[in-house]
Amino acid sequence: MNFKMKLFVASAVLGFSACAMAAEPIKIGVSGPFTGGSAPMGVSMRDGVKLAVAEINAKGGVLGRQIQLIERDDEAKNERGVQIAQELINKEKVAATVGYINTGVALASQRFYQEAKIPVMNNVATGSIVTKQFADQAENYIFRNAANDTIQSGMIVQEAIDSRKFKKVAILADSTNYGQLGREDLEKALEKKGVKAVAVEKYNLKDVDMTAQLLKAKQAGAEVVLTYGIGPELAQIANGMEKLGWKVPLIGSWTLSMANFIDNAGKNGNGTRMPQTFIQDPTTPKRKAFIEAYVKTYKPAGDRMPSPVSAAQGYDSIYLLVAAFKQAGSTDGPKVRAALENMSDKIDGVVTSYSKPFSKDNHEAITADVTVFGEVKDGKVVLAK
Repeated sequence: MNFKMKLFVASAVLGFSACAMAAEPIKIGVSGPFTGGSAPMGVSMRDGVKLAVAEINAKGGVLGRQIQLIERDDEAKNERGVQIAQELINKEKVAATVGYINTGVALASQRFYQEAKIPVMNNVATGSIVTKQFADQAENYIFRNAANDTIQSGMIVQEAIDSRKFKKVAILADSTNYGQLGREDLEKALEKKGVKAVAVEKYNLKDVDMTAQLLKAKQAGAEVVLTYGIGPELAQIANGMEKLGWKVPLIGSWTLSMANFIDNAGKNGNGTRMPQTFIQDPTTPKRKAFIEAYVKTYKPAGDRMPSPVSAAQGYDSIYLLVAAFKQAGSTDGPKVRAALENMSDKIDGVVTSYSKPFSKDNHEAITADVTVFGEVKDGKVVLAK
């Protein structure tokens, strides 16, 4: 083989190698509970994420590359979340991860992303501390596009005390990080109103009898019950109140919109209110298209998303990340973080339109004015009147 032929072959090999490298997909981790009591949130989030990625890939991807999702079921277990984080970072080499449904899993897992300088977009977990876990460090890689519990607890208390004029409130919260941090936020919000709960009760996941906790609240004269937990146990609260013949309003965090609360509580869930960033109602063309695509693709029972909030926030989280990739011109973690903190383009999501959603000191995309009250009515969540 003469010199010119060798040069041609070498150039061709280099060309093919460059094309292959350019064509490598951008890996994004998706971590959430796809089984168990938190599954309605996890599955809905994952499916919203998949819809966004399908749309983006159909239009050519981002930076000339397709997006590849690496899905992992964390089972709502802290230790499982930690294992997955290490796998996604060290083995899969993800450019970012979206997800985290459960506050405890987020707090246990995201420290590995912080150390690796890889962005995490929390799209469901709402514990107030989640984005502040590393706020004291020079660079914070933890972001969120969900209504945090400071926002939600303030809304819940305002609804109970200011709007509905209740003077005696009880708090029922589960024993997880989510429940107990939420309970603390509720108590702080009540304190600002000069109110102290007449009963504060705790229960465990999978508890099926809330009689003891409800009796204490009833005997203390509670006029309303405020909750922080997830669907199955929240349904036990609603059903337990019916068994006791005790009819007082139930107001709590956004998880009261979960399908496994609405279905398990049945008529006993009617009238329950909760903060929502998204209600399955086609109020805008963007929301209409998203709802129709979700229902057509996943065919949920009764055309109802298991957790509309999780689906919508999951969808938007991908578009926020992709906008950062584009602005950074790279998937390099520090460059993507910097782009997220100073986004130049407006991102039209289904929850809201995001205009400079983050800054160096604020990694929360959702504000109180985006969040509304939903109400359970005949098997679905509607906008509260």
